[in-house]
Amino acid sequence: MEVSSEPLQQGRGLVLVRRQPPVPQGLRKTLKARLLRSCMCSLPRARALVQDLIPATRWLRQYRPREYLAGDIMSGLVIGIILVPQAIAYSLLAGLQPIYSLYTSFFANLIYFLMGTSRHVSVGIFSLLCLMVGQVVDRELQLAGFDPSQDSPGPRANGSDLNNSATTLVLGPPDCGRDCYAIRVATALTLVAGVYQVLMGVLQLGFVSTYLSQPLLDGFAMGASVTILTSQLRHLLGVRMPRHQGPGMVVSTWLSLLRSASQANVCDVVTSAVCLTVLLAAKEVSDRCRHRLRVPLPTELLVIVVATLVSHFGQLHERFGSSVAGNIPTGFVAPRVPDPELMQRVALDAVALALVGSAFSISLAEMFAHNHGYSIRANQELLAVGCCNVLPAFFHCFATSAALAKSLVKISTGCRTQLSSVVSAAVVLLVLLVLAPLFQDLQRSVLACVIVVSLRGALRKVRDLPRLWRLSPADALVWMGTAATCVLVSTEAGLLAGVILSLLSLVGRTQRPHAALLARIGDSAFYEDATEFEGLIPEPRVQVFRFSGPLYYANKDFFLQSLYSLTGLDAGRLAAGRKERGSEAKAAERDPVESKDGSGSSTAALVPTVVSFHTVVIDCAPLLFLDTTGMATLQGLRQDYAALGISLLLACCSPPVRDALGRGGFLREAEGDVAEEEQLFHSVHSAVLAARARRGELVAADSTL
Repeated sequence: MEVSSEPLQQGRGLVLVRRQPPVPQGLRKTLKARLLRSCMCSLPRARALVQDLIPATRWLRQYRPREYLAGDIMSGLVIGIILVPQAIAYSLLAGLQPIYSLYTSFFANLIYFLMGTSRHVSVGIFSLLCLMVGQVVDRELQLAGFDPSQDSPGPRANGSDLNNSATTLVLGPPDCGRDCYAIRVATALTLVAGVYQVLMGVLQLGFVSTYLSQPLLDGFAMGASVTILTSQLRHLLGVRMPRHQGPGMVVSTWLSLLRSASQANVCDVVTSAVCLTVLLAAKEVSDRCRHRLRVPLPTELLVIVVATLVSHFGQLHERFGSSVAGNIPTGFVAPRVPDPELMQRVALDAVALALVGSAFSISLAEMFAHNHGYSIRANQELLAVGCCNVLPAFFHCFATSAALAKSLVKISTGCRTQLSSVVSAAVVLLVLLVLAPLFQDLQRSVLACVIVVSLRGALRKVRDLPRLWRLSPADALVWMGTAATCVLVSTEAGLLAGVILSLLSLVGRTQRPHAALLARIGDSAFYEDATEFEGLIPEPRVQVFRFSGPLYYANKDFFLQSLYSLTGLDAGRLAAGRKERGSEAKAAERDPVESKDGSGSSTAALVPTVVSFHTVVIDCAPLLFLDTTGMATLQGLRQDYAALGISLLLACCSPPVRDALGRGGFLREAEGDVAEEEQLFHSVHSAVLAARARRGELVAADSTL
């Protein structure tokens, strides 16, 4: 790289010599070179491409069985045992048969094992995504003429009966009943969401999920958890009531529950009370004794097994009318291509599903990678999660993503690699092939209890709100706005509201950043806020101003207002007043009759005529960037100060800001062809010393005259 030929030593001391940047290539040459590199084909490039797309081919060769195998098998077995009851339970949220949840858990574990870059994330069914899928499924069922509020009788009675009382807008296919149409809607939605995620990964858009801030995700989880809890109350009470859709679903559901409370099924109420008590007590014991327990208690599985036995031998469905899971078949169903027409209908719904799934997956993968000292690739994570949705959609599966609770259990049980996902998939496969029919007498109220207890972590986030408010009121408002919109309107609207509030909070922080005058710390070369620290020494006749934010079109007025207010001088008005008085004086010389009224400028009367400082130094260290409006603001400010005999100096400019000043002509417009080194300084103290020296030279020149 070439360097400038300017001397290192000048009369006033050492100066920095800027390196000459390399000559940039044209756009045509750059695109041509990249195209040639991407089209080059060789065996090493093909091998590297396969290893990038399927990371398991890389880390499996470095697998150490003696060190890793025991922990992976243990964590895989535990997660598999937890997955089975959760898969059956979460089918209620999605409005689908339990067998499809088992399919989803099986395929998602296998695909992420091959394509994921995180060693500890557990990918599978997730309550928030199940809720979002269930809302779309219910809407499409209602449009097709089915009754979404009617509990599905199971595959044995999967006919094509339509609810004649419902308003039929779009009839479903004649050869497909309620359950068949529901899974078609779910697979179409899942495929579109997966395609979105794969495209985001291919286009290197992994950074997009970082714009979903943690307060937004926590508020969304809280609001969605309240929605999930509300949707499960009818199963807890055994009440048959319509499933509400659209805005205000939570409020409408609560009102319907209050009206239908007298119709509650006593058997379901008693079962729910007993199961909730056992599950909550077991969770509390596990939380308090987690440092002693190597393996978490499989409470959900034990409760489901016992409840199934009681329901079967007690004949609760026949004797008390308690709703049960129904027949769960074994084996796999032949793959089917999702319906293109349904894919078009749910394309917009899939956007929110894809964003939520990718955001939770990437954030969890990054968190565990940071805690355990390795790195992940966000774009590859998008590809992995997208493929976990695209490929299983052809095998009657619905949307998946990473889940925090199962990932924490996975780590606590000794997981070292994603080989544990294969063990979990084997456990689910065993249930699919052999054990699934044993759960046909399981009460839906028990499944609802499992779902409600799994929401403990998300619902407890409300306790973090006071601390979040003390740390950042803006983040707390994002949290509350997102959660409230999810509850009062819908989950999709809550996500949109959270994104808008996050952007508004970001704009608000940059629109009115902190501004202060700086003073010197004793005899040192450092300067700090004079209102924040005591004993600082202000520079005589020099004002040092700090603006802790970017300077752009949205905050230029606040920048000038803060500077004028802190320095006590409105340079714009004073310069304009002097120009006006000068023009009036010239007019008076040409026509003295017009000035006999003695009326002066009102603007000039409001500004001081004596200036108490001769230099303004702007500390640009916090100045992140400048746009064209910010550049024009600085240029106008310098002109106003120059009209008043005040110098404007900039200190601590970052390279992007310095380059923007050069490109914008700020450095070339200085009077007297002043060099860049005399306008920009590397420290506030050097700018102050330069201001003193210049003023001293001016005083000496005046005395010689």
